[in-house]
Amino acid sequence: MIAAVAFDLDDTLAESKTPISTTMADLLVRLGRLVPVCIISGGRFEQFRDQVVRLLPPADPALESLHLMPTCGTRYYRHTAGEWRQIYADDLTPEEKRDAIEAIETAAKGLGMWEPDEIVTGDRIEDRGSQITFSALGQRAEVARKKTWDPDGAKRHVLRDRVQRALPALEVRAGGSTSIDITRKGIDKAYGIRHFATAIEVDLGSILFVGDRLDPGGNDAPVIGLGVQTHAVRDCRETESLLPRLISALQNGSGEAWSGDGHGTCGHDGGLSPGR
Repeated sequence: MIAAVAFDLDDTLAESKTPISTTMADLLVRLGRLVPVCIISGGRFEQFRDQVVRLLPPADPALESLHLMPTCGTRYYRHTAGEWRQIYADDLTPEEKRDAIEAIETAAKGLGMWEPDEIVTGDRIEDRGSQITFSALGQRAEVARKKTWDPDGAKRHVLRDRVQRALPALEVRAGGSTSIDITRKGIDKAYGIRHFATAIEVDLGSILFVGDRLDPGGNDAPVIGLGVQTHAVRDCRETESLLPRLISALQNGSGEAWSGDGHGTCGHDGGLSPGR
């Protein structure tokens, strides 16, 4: 049974740092009319607003079913009384932020990953309150450049491991296509999804998580240990292909297993069973 659906944002609902398509916006609204929907990602709330919220109809009742979890679940927003309200925030202390920034800069320079200023677009290190994020090419780098910087994720994993050794009291994860994220220990997407399940009062096993980084070491991977259902996608185009079939399964309520395209896992037996 699927009682709720959670998504990563970049490369799952949209290309990195770009708005969702009008098709995706329509699909999210349709899905939100059926079950609670959570979006959890490493970006700030402002990124969620620019990439998702502004593309959704402002008065649609489906917004009440939308749960936003910026900075890998360290912050949580709900839409109530016509506006987005922050439910909680687990911010880093000034000392933790300082240590994180120093560790990132030292590791990136030592590994030759501190790119020349002239090819970096936007902030290289960003203080997101509850998370410090390093973006090798800058926050506003073009998607095409990001995709070629570390196509197999090897650079990010090496950098992540180096920074993690320097910050044993904090959590370091490979983030987007050029980034790593640092939060407090034990605060990751699993932390956020647990809060989501508690807020909507459903069992973790009835939540479907869709993401592009469910691979070992990816920043979506922590949710696997929760026992949620998962479906891995390569990009937002695969998600657009998935959602009409998922919506149909939820609408018909037949209980029949839905079979995906073979990429990733859906449910515990490879199928999706609609909730009520």
